[in-house]
Amino acid sequence: MPTESPARRRRPADLLFDPLLGLFFTRGRVERVERLTPRVRMIRVSGPAVRDLAWTPGHHVRVHVKDLGAPVWAGMLRDVLRTYSVWAYDGEGLELCPLDHGDGPGAGWARSVRVGDEVAFRGPEGGFVVDRSAPYHLFVGEETASVAFGAMLRALPDEARVHGVVEVAGPQDRLPLPRSAELRWRFRGDCAAAASPSLLAAVRELDLPGEPGVAYLAGEARACQAVRRHLVDERGWPRRSVLVKPFWTPGRRGMD
Repeated sequence: MPTESPARRRRPADLLFDPLLGLFFTRGRVERVERLTPRVRMIRVSGPAVRDLAWTPGHHVRVHVKDLGAPVWAGMLRDVLRTYSVWAYDGEGLELCPLDHGDGPGAGWARSVRVGDEVAFRGPEGGFVVDRSAPYHLFVGEETASVAFGAMLRALPDEARVHGVVEVAGPQDRLPLPRSAELRWRFRGDCAAAASPSLLAAVRELDLPGEPGVAYLAGEARACQAVRRHLVDERGWPRRSVLVKPFWTPGRRGMD
């Protein structure tokens, strides 16, 4: 069931304190909040300004995760904006699925947001989208990649060939990805995602076609680079056939 918002958690009038929000941010309201996994909440944002956005599956938005009444200056943007892939968009509202994996401002926003809260965001935007001309598609990443992968997999035609590996801590962390039967799931247990060897090992085990396809690597930066080196150096893929979208890495501010 949706979680109701306390009265006047965020006031529309607060935007008057920072004209940049009205000029450069799209504003919507939280319409629904659902729990998809123990650590992932689906947050649907809708409203007049959210209709008919230019969105391609794989795009992300940059959400203002702090008090909307606080001023935003160029030098502060990295402290108040967090990037989230769009899980789905139907022309009326967009769905975000933040992963709760820390104590930063993004994780705090995702845990506390309620139905009725105002949300300001930039985008959608980004170049991490499917190449429909690819002979086949390879998806590789961990939990933080799953949201983008969900939208991208939904966008593929039924006849598209798909391979992939998605690593999560345990079965309870699997998002309901389309074409999940064509993906390999790996469970790393208590090992940190940045230190886990299982993702790269699983990619090495894949029986891929002889010709290169297009690979979409997303998630922890060092893991993405390790898989890219494997595809380019060991399998002989052209670099242009490997798209990399690093979402986070330990110690990097603004990537929580």
